[in-house]
Amino acid sequence: MKWTTPALLGTLAVAVVGSTLAIATAPDRDLYTFFDPIVDVRAMLGEHYAEELDDQALQIGAINGMLESLDDPYTVFVPAKDTENFAKDLTGEYVGIGAEVGLRDGWFTILTPLDDSPAWHAGVLANDRVVAIDGQSTEGHSVDQCIEKLMGQPGTDVTITVQRASGEQTDITITRAPIRVNPVKGFARSDAGEGDWRFLLDPDSRIAYVRLSQFTPTCAAELRAAIEKATTEAGGSLGGLILDLRFNPGGVLEQAVRIADDFLSAGVIVSTEGRTTPRRVERATADGTLPDFPMVVLVNAQSASASEVLAGALADHNRAIILGSRTFGKGLVQSVRPLPSGAGVLKITEQHYALPSGRIIQREDDSEVWGVDPTPGYFLPLTDEQTRDMLAARREQEIIAHHDHPAPADAEAIVEQLKDPQLAAALRVLRHRIATGEFKPVGIPENDPTTVAAAEVKTILEQRDRLLRELVRLDRRLTAAESAAPDAPETRDLWPDDVSVQGGTITVTDAQGNTVATLTITGPDLERWLIDAGVEP
Repeated sequence: MKWTTPALLGTLAVAVVGSTLAIATAPDRDLYTFFDPIVDVRAMLGEHYAEELDDQALQIGAINGMLESLDDPYTVFVPAKDTENFAKDLTGEYVGIGAEVGLRDGWFTILTPLDDSPAWHAGVLANDRVVAIDGQSTEGHSVDQCIEKLMGQPGTDVTITVQRASGEQTDITITRAPIRVNPVKGFARSDAGEGDWRFLLDPDSRIAYVRLSQFTPTCAAELRAAIEKATTEAGGSLGGLILDLRFNPGGVLEQAVRIADDFLSAGVIVSTEGRTTPRRVERATADGTLPDFPMVVLVNAQSASASEVLAGALADHNRAIILGSRTFGKGLVQSVRPLPSGAGVLKITEQHYALPSGRIIQREDDSEVWGVDPTPGYFLPLTDEQTRDMLAARREQEIIAHHDHPAPADAEAIVEQLKDPQLAAALRVLRHRIATGEFKPVGIPENDPTTVAAAEVKTILEQRDRLLRELVRLDRRLTAAESAAPDAPETRDLWPDDVSVQGGTITVTDAQGNTVATLTITGPDLERWLIDAGVEP
């Protein structure tokens, strides 16, 4: 997660200046000592290694090696050559033709042009098969290779040759322009076919639906605009709002705070703290707070980071019902800092965050709770098949085409057309709240927090079973390979396979034989871990 662009730039400027001053005025002897063996290794490789060296590969390998030792998948180094794509992922902005693309039947295909994009204005249609770009065939090229050819400088032209379902081929010349992906989406495209989203899901009950796919630097204003549009269409006031954060991986933390502030008039939204940063508390204010209409927030196991901040704040202040399944569990704050050398940028974990209740979001291996749980009684997971069907139906609604997308009339029609039981349940819940003045998990199987925990156990057991099945397959392959190679090295064993060490102890000594620690063995898999830990029998 990152702060907004101005704040981020300020942070980056301070980081660069601070680093430069520290090196110029107060050299750290320990830091130089740290690099001595690295310099020695590079010098020896240069003097003695049998092949030519790739200094850039060595440098990136050394950096990545340091980062891997942190055991933190979110702290990453981005080389200078990749920073442009990294910024595109961060901001949702790039220069190109403006289309969602992918492979269909092995061909590079336009899934849908983006609304008001150069591709749309040039006449590109959904499902156009791109057989050539600037006269060069796309056959055998990856999606990334084709995308790279479509991107370029603003104002330059690119010509694509498309093949339509009729078999007709035509050349379309498109002028590249800055593209900004809108992360705010509705439940269907407008009848006019111009790509606008429809947000008023149930006109009779005045219930709006807004989906936020990512927290970009401008998404708070875009989300508010969508809500205001639905409010106008509803006659000036909403009866309720469904905010969909499913599959939202997070993004700019500051935008999550702004959105939470739009729905809350007071109280803590989130607190952050790190080893080198003081505790910071973000609070809601009464300025600009939206009306207090009933809300349901949809979440799932792919709702992460900033999504969890927003959902958790609304849940802790009883501002919204949380419906779906437990969220991902990413409670870490990253910032992006450029290397003073210009070699790239470092996305580095600097802080942890906590919800207003004090709950820690981050999931560790031994965490009993993490993320944001559905409101008690509103746990409604989807099966893998239901999720696939829902995503396929959602993709159909995202296509911009010259035909209408009829609005579903009720929850049953939503399940039929959008194949989304969670959205249908949210609509039933809000209709009941509007009719009776109270929230009730209408049509949701009875459940409580223990059901959520049991579901997590089931998921982990399924993952474990898949890994064990793969291990059995590998053992069979190993046995077969060993029978064909009698001189193969023997499998390492620290003790006989029929010996159980669970419940026993390990005594660790230093080189002089002094006892450092005595550890109780609590699991059956110690040998497997020790083999990779640098020990010998």
